[in-house]
Amino acid sequence: MSATLEKARDTVADLVKLDILSATTPAFDNDITRKQIARTFISDTITVPTKEMYAYATLSSLGDDVYHEPTTLELEAHIAKITGKEAGLFMPSGTASNQIALRSHLKQPPYAVLCDHRAHIYKYEAGGAGFHSGAAVTPLIPKNGHHITLDEVKAGMIYGPDVHFAPTEVVALENTLNGTIFPQEEVIAISNFVHSKGVKMHLDGARIWHVAAETGTSLEELSRPFDSVSLCFSKGLGAPIGSCLVGTREFISRARRLRKLFGGGMRQTGILAGSAAYALTQNFPLLPRVHALTRKLEKGLEEIGVGITSRAETCMVFYDAYSIGTDYDEIAERASKLSDPLHLGGSRLVVHIQTSEQAVDDFLALIAEIAKEKKDAGFVKPTTQANGLVRDVYVRRSN
Repeated sequence: MSATLEKARDTVADLVKLDILSATTPAFDNDITRKQIARTFISDTITVPTKEMYAYATLSSLGDDVYHEPTTLELEAHIAKITGKEAGLFMPSGTASNQIALRSHLKQPPYAVLCDHRAHIYKYEAGGAGFHSGAAVTPLIPKNGHHITLDEVKAGMIYGPDVHFAPTEVVALENTLNGTIFPQEEVIAISNFVHSKGVKMHLDGARIWHVAAETGTSLEELSRPFDSVSLCFSKGLGAPIGSCLVGTREFISRARRLRKLFGGGMRQTGILAGSAAYALTQNFPLLPRVHALTRKLEKGLEEIGVGITSRAETCMVFYDAYSIGTDYDEIAERASKLSDPLHLGGSRLVVHIQTSEQAVDDFLALIAEIAKEKKDAGFVKPTTQANGLVRDVYVRRSN
């Protein structure tokens, strides 16, 4: 090797180098980050791995998931088993899991997907159903404000010979949806009807763990009415990355090919699967405490006089800032200026396994202080909204 080439290579190597732990880079402190997360109500996606989770995950296998990754295969088989399905597929995200599920079910357009108008696959996946699958979406607004019903599904589904409409080929439900539990008897009734029409059922079960933990219902029973189910590890369970899609072997085989097509074929996923396995064992039992803390939050808000727009059934509560004469921006700004700041994102308050009880107490104290100030300034809580309508709730949401 010539000295000139060796010097050039050394120069390139120097340019490539990066030491993120160097003192010359902006300082970061994961202990500070964990403290901030304990005081963040924006989402449960911000939970972080503990040192114990990382230590367990580093013992995982080092295979290539496109070819053969033992730890990941074991995770997929376990999730398939506990949901009563034939096979599973590890996915990089809940959005990928949902979108690949729809694409795997939908073969030849025209077709439509029916779901709740608040569903993640409709509102928060960047129009993926249309982009990836060429599918129309039929969003339903539940009259009860909580969940769509069998009668609403019957009225919303498109089937029959009329060529003007794209026939419904998938009905997608979400459980939980905004933290609320979809009644299982209604799920079963919808499933029986949908299947009687030869239509598929998909469940966005990103937070299905909360339903199982709250009701004591097995994952197999909750999943039984569906042809495919997506379950997320990175929200309520606190793993760093990943979801799992389950269904029949034929369905998962098609989904695996589509995952590759979508650019989701991953390599050394063992450490991610190991983190998910740790979360299943160690973090799932923490969810009842999360639900109790959410109910404490709701009760405290009601005692202050704050209107609740969606109740604390699991890990979320939605509140109406206008009911005490303020708005979400003012609350968020004042929360950010506390000596120990709180991090908020609109009307949705999300409690997670790393939320501290002190954060809940401090939030309620701030709300009580603001409510008193507004009352002293002359604000009177209206008994009804203008024109008898419920005020629109401002929601800033990311998953």
